[in-house]
Amino acid sequence: MAQPTTPAHFTATQWRVISSALVLLAVGAAGALLVLAMGVIGRFVGHFSGVLWPLAVAAVLALILRPLIFALEKRLHLRRPAAVILLYGVFVLLGAAGLFLLIPPLFAQSLDFLDYAPTLWASGRAYLERHYPEWITLIQRQLANPTVHQIADSAGEELKTMLEHAVPSLRAAGGGLVGLVAFLTHVAVIPVYLFFFLLARDGSTEKIHPNLPFLSPGVREDVVFLIREFIGIVAAFFRGQLIIGLIMGGLLALGFSLIGLKFGLILGFVIGLLNIVPYLGTVLGLAVTLPLAFLQPDGGWRLVGLVLLAYLLVQAIEAWVLTPRIMGKQTGLHPVVIIVAIFFWGTAFQGVLGMLLAIPLTAFFVTAWRLAKRKYFSAPA
Repeated sequence: MAQPTTPAHFTATQWRVISSALVLLAVGAAGALLVLAMGVIGRFVGHFSGVLWPLAVAAVLALILRPLIFALEKRLHLRRPAAVILLYGVFVLLGAAGLFLLIPPLFAQSLDFLDYAPTLWASGRAYLERHYPEWITLIQRQLANPTVHQIADSAGEELKTMLEHAVPSLRAAGGGLVGLVAFLTHVAVIPVYLFFFLLARDGSTEKIHPNLPFLSPGVREDVVFLIREFIGIVAAFFRGQLIIGLIMGGLLALGFSLIGLKFGLILGFVIGLLNIVPYLGTVLGLAVTLPLAFLQPDGGWRLVGLVLLAYLLVQAIEAWVLTPRIMGKQTGLHPVVIIVAIFFWGTAFQGVLGMLLAIPLTAFFVTAWRLAKRKYFSAPA
C-alpha cells in the first residue's frame, strides 16, 4: 500500500526567494556590524589619538629605517644596539647640518608667508572688486540673508572641527600651556619608541603562532600571512612615499624659485612632503600657488602658466620615473579607489592618522579579500 506523501509547504520558487532574503539579511547584518565596529574603532582612535599617533609614527619610521639598520649590521659587522646608536648619531649630525643650512631660509620664508597672507587676501579682494564687482555685490547680499549667514557659520564650525580632528595637536594646543607641553611630550617620546622598535629583531610575526592556539593551523597561517602582508605594505608604501615626497619637494622648490614665485622654497618643500598622502599636496598646492602667482606684484597669467608647467613636469617625473622605480606596484589600487579610501579612512579614524593609513589599510583589505576568495569562495573544479 502506497504511503501518503506530505505536501511541501513551499514551492521551489518560494524556497529560492526565502534563501535570497536570508542571504541579503545576513549581508545586511554583517555590514551593520562592520559599520558599528568602524564607528567604535574610530571613536577609540579619536579619543586616544594623543597616545596612538606617536606610536604609529615611531612604528612607521622603524619600518622605513630597518633596511639601514640591516646594512649597518652587515657592512660594519655591528651588533643591533650599536647600529641603532650609530644611526641616531648620523641623524643628529644631519639634523644639525640642516638646522644651520636649510632651516633658516625655510623658517624665514615661512614667517614672511604668514606676514604676506593678509596682503594676498586684500589683493585678491581688490582684484575681484575691480573686475567682477557684481560677484562681490551678490556675495554681500547673500551673506546678509540670515539663512545663508547661519549656513556660513555652521560651515565655519565644521571646518574648525575638521581641523581639530585632522591634526591631533590643535585640540591639545587649544588647552593652553598644559596642552602644548603634552604635545611636546608626545613628540619627544617618539625617538624613545623608535629606539626600541629598531632593536626588535625580524621574524616577530613568527611569534604570533603560539598566541593563536584557538585557530586551526590553516586559519592561523592565513592570519600570520595577512599580518606579514600588512607590515610589508606599510613599510613599502611609507618608505616609497617619503622618498618620492622629498624628491618632489626638492624639484618643486627648485622650479618655483627659478620662475620667481614668492616663497617658492618653503611652498615647494611643504607641497612635496604633503604628497605622502596621495594628491593632498597637489590639491592644496594648486589652491595656494596659483592665486599667489597671479596676485604677487610681478605676477600675472604668465607666472600662473609657469607654475602649472612646473607642476606638470614634476608630476610627469613622479608618474613615469619615481613611482614605477621606487613604489612599483606595491598597492595596485586605482586612483579613484585611492581618493575614496583617503576620505573614508580619514572619516573613520577622525583625522590625519586615518588619511595616512588609508592606502595600506585598503591594500591590506584587498589582499585579504583576494586570499579569502581564492581559498574559501572559489568554485570547486
